[in-house]
Amino acid sequence: MDDTLGLAAEWGMRALGSKMSVTKSYQTFVLEQLNRAVPPVRARAMFGGVGLYAGEVFFALIADDVVYFRTDATTKPEFEALGMQPFRPFGEDGGTMRYHQLPEHVLEDPDTLRRWAERAIATAPRKGKG
Repeated sequence: MDDTLGLAAEWGMRALGSKMSVTKSYQTFVLEQLNRAVPPVRARAMFGGVGLYAGEVFFALIADDVVYFRTDATTKPEFEALGMQPFRPFGEDGGTMRYHQLPEHVLEDPDTLRRWAERAIATAPRKGKG
């Protein structure tokens, strides 16, 4: 099952209640880094933020100039051990989603970024499956 629509609905609700933005320079930097690690990655604007896709697989997002990767039960503990926060589309008091903040050092190291991105891509639902 593809969770893009569910994420879009939740993200849309956040957009109604608070500002969320992504600077063009940060989006460009993230795309350049990801395309060095796991090409091709493309971006799609979503309710003030940006969804990141590897092919048709929605595996990451950018909100407020922070990158969040898709997580599951096997990858979430590593993010949490590093103190990385989950994506909260409704603010601090709202629920969380299956996306966690990517550590900045990962984004700056292509080999490490490749491993983290491949795991995020593997955890993401595929269209037509589920």
